[in-house]
Amino acid sequence: MVGKLIAFEGGEGAGKTTQIKLVREWLRGCIREDVPLIVTREPGGTPLGEEIRALLLGEQSPHSRTELLLYAADRAQHVEEMLKPQLARGAIILCDRYVDSTVAYQGYGRGLDLNLIDRLNQIATGGLESDLTFWLKVDVEIGLQRVQQRGARDRLERADLDFHRRVQQGFAALAKAYPHRIVPIAANSPAAEVQGQIRDVLTQKLQLAPSVNSRTE
Repeated sequence: MVGKLIAFEGGEGAGKTTQIKLVREWLRGCIREDVPLIVTREPGGTPLGEEIRALLLGEQSPHSRTELLLYAADRAQHVEEMLKPQLARGAIILCDRYVDSTVAYQGYGRGLDLNLIDRLNQIATGGLESDLTFWLKVDVEIGLQRVQQRGARDRLERADLDFHRRVQQGFAALAKAYPHRIVPIAANSPAAEVQGQIRDVLTQKLQLAPSVNSRTE
């Protein structure tokens, strides 16, 4: 049985963590008990990846190319240690960020060469693409307000407004270029409404029984 890699993308404050938690709880009741259901993230997802994550989101500000290479190193480890083995087991993997974040943040946000990023992503992933990507599309100002309300912010969350707007443009360009893979989700709405949109898509894509496609309370 071949597994499924489902990525969740979006700018800061888009609600990825909340939606992944809700999807996991819902899907566990929809699929067979013997199907592994994995939640992971980038950067991170492996012991080495968590150390790289601490470097990337800490107080030090690496050069933009250094930042890009650290993300690529994290992804290469994640793919080989976590994603490929779990997919071979037939797992459904819910991944908080994948290759599109690198294009949006380092390509559009930092202004690095998109062809270079594409080549690095190919090397890091070995060609492994997501089966489905949800882009949680939230207005930049709304997303940053949510981040401020949470309290402490990491290095990327503290970047200026223009940076976050460029990141949003990157995700929009990706959604336009890869409509077969990327599904935009209107994420300005309350979490329950966002979750309903995601469940509708998953019910169709994973061929789940319509009876399980109930909205959140």
